[in-house]
Amino acid sequence: MRDDGFSPLRSGRACTATRPRARLASLARPTLLTVALLVAADACADICKYIDAEGNTHYSNVAPEKGWRKLACTSGDDSTIRRSGNGALSRTAPSPPGFPRVDPETQRGRDDVRRKVLNDELAAEEKLLVESRAAYADGGPVPLPEERQDAEKYRARIARLRQSVTLHEKNIEALKKELAAVK
Repeated sequence: MRDDGFSPLRSGRACTATRPRARLASLARPTLLTVALLVAADACADICKYIDAEGNTHYSNVAPEKGWRKLACTSGDDSTIRRSGNGALSRTAPSPPGFPRVDPETQRGRDDVRRKVLNDELAAEEKLLVESRAAYADGGPVPLPEERQDAEKYRARIARLRQSVTLHEKNIEALKKELAAVK
C-alpha cells in the first residue's frame, strides 16, 4: 500500500504499470507476424546449382564467389530456370508423370485455329473502332435533342464515347500482341 492511503486494487482502477506491457504486447504481435512472413518469403527463394573453379558442385540461394559457373536454378514453385541456346532465360514447369503429350501436327492445327479466331476478333475490333471514332467525331459530336438543355448529359455522352474509342484501341493493341506470340 502506498503512503497516501490509495490502493489501486481497492479503488477498482486498473494498475497503470500494466499499460506499457499491454502496449508492448500489442506492438510485438504485428512485428512477429512481419518477421514470420519475411522468413517464409526467403524459404521460396531460387536455389541455384553452381560449379566452382575446382569442379565441385554447390547449391545456394545467395550469389556465388567469382569464378563459379551457374548451371541451373529452381524456384520456390518447383519450376526450373534454364538458359536457351541464345542465352535467354526460360522458366519451364515440370510435367507430372503420365501427362498427355500433343503431337506437333495437332498443336499446329490448334495454333492455326487460334490464329484465325484472333484475326476474326481483330477485324471485329477494328470495325468497332472505326464506328466509335465516327460517333466520337474528335470530341465534338452533335448534341442530341435532350442534351441541348442539359450540358451534363452531353459531357457524359462524350466521356462514354471517348472511353469506347480508348477501349477498342487497347483491345486492338492486345490482339496484335497476342497474334505476334502465336507460333
